[in-house]
Amino acid sequence: MDFGNPDTWSTAIYFWIIPAVLGDAIFPPIPSEMVLITGGALSAAGRANLFLVGILSATASWLGDMVVFQLFKRRLSHILDRWTWGRKIHRGIHEAIAKAGRSSAYGTIIGARFIPGGRLATSAAAGIADVSTRGFSLCAGLGAVLWATWLVGLGYFTGSATRLPFWASSLIGVAVGLVIGALVGLIVTRRRGDRSPVDEPGSAPGPGTQTPGA
Repeated sequence: MDFGNPDTWSTAIYFWIIPAVLGDAIFPPIPSEMVLITGGALSAAGRANLFLVGILSATASWLGDMVVFQLFKRRLSHILDRWTWGRKIHRGIHEAIAKAGRSSAYGTIIGARFIPGGRLATSAAAGIADVSTRGFSLCAGLGAVLWATWLVGLGYFTGSATRLPFWASSLIGVAVGLVIGALVGLIVTRRRGDRSPVDEPGSAPGPGTQTPGA
């Protein structure tokens, strides 16, 4: 299989977008951004449909956010603790909240997805804070459209501007996205802690938490 051949990727990209973006909702290390940027670069090369890539990306992002939100809003996150991998993910979610902050404001729900781990953190924090489902759904939908447009558009712009092979344009787009994401992250996430500032109902208090009368 020739991975440098755009024909190898032209059809497969549609099948990779949904699982990558859905998985990224709960496990940020999954490189969904790279998949979206690659989709944009393939579109610039005439090997993929730009609007279909964008629609699939935004839809998968919204669905992933809603899954995480409902998991915490309905107090079902303890289900993750049944498995070793689930406990690691659960712990990672609280670490993400600690880094990105506990804000569940609508503006944060829309914008925090542009920083590393922000999408997961705000979806979980909004669920714990019992934000209305309708309000979160609308904000997550708008954020998903903006996020997908940014990443797919970045890949398309890079591919159109450089005229390099799609894989080279994708790597350049990923590098640009990482730099911009890191800068935004430095600006937004100034407050960092060693544990999640949001304690789920029924969870044990974190280290350093004082109990009444102590």
